[in-house]
Amino acid sequence: MILYKTNEQVELMQISALLVSQTLTEVAKVLKAGMKTLEIDKMANEFILDHGAVPSFYNYNGFPAHIITSINDVVVHGIPGKEELRDGDIISVDVGTIKNGWHGDHAYTFVIGDASPEVLKLVKTTKESLFEGIKEAVVGKRLGDIGFAIQNYNEKQGYGVVRDLVGHGLGQSMHEDPQVANYGRKGSGTMLKENLVMAIEPMINMGTKDVFLDKDNWAIRTADGKPSVHFEHDVCVKKGQALILSDYSIIEAAEKANVNLNTSYY
Repeated sequence: MILYKTNEQVELMQISALLVSQTLTEVAKVLKAGMKTLEIDKMANEFILDHGAVPSFYNYNGFPAHIITSINDVVVHGIPGKEELRDGDIISVDVGTIKNGWHGDHAYTFVIGDASPEVLKLVKTTKESLFEGIKEAVVGKRLGDIGFAIQNYNEKQGYGVVRDLVGHGLGQSMHEDPQVANYGRKGSGTMLKENLVMAIEPMINMGTKDVFLDKDNWAIRTADGKPSVHFEHDVCVKKGQALILSDYSIIEAAEKANVNLNTSYY
């Protein structure tokens, strides 16, 4: 069952979404080669708690960390640990918060130091495809229009669009109806109505779309070991133009100011 929000509830959700953006901004300020992902997790958790919220992911279905850090061929659900980031790595940082009873949940992929042109192109295309999907998140369109826009944008470049993982509705639960696939047919699926809030999140692989579950029973990896990129925004369906509840601009400003991060794909 899809739960449509009131305008007041959307405003509360925006507070949670912006706290995620602020947390990702703090991460963007300090990311560098040699840093352990466990350090990022500790910092993010403290920042969220200091701002009167709690991390959504901690102990969610038993997940053992506060945020998700997925490196290179890990598509999603990477557990922060003692592994050190290396020059040329890409890392998707996925953060969730609960504040005032409402969830925010989105992700951003960062490039550490020098990376190949092929990797930079994958990051650029995946990020652009997110906004192609968001353009379709308006009253009167259908879920399939979002999926088609993302799929078409990426497959034109020869990339694999993951089928096993999808975006989702968002609210007082982290995962609500509907499922928001990154593939689909124009004009198919649920009709979009005002104040449906969704996490739209393309997960795009350089090679095959196929993935597998790692032995830790959390990390999802690409079947061919090639890199994967993940971007995610919290979006509210509106008439004419979607309302993006999260904010990439503050993340991007911190990312550009950090000499250890590669933003040459902009």
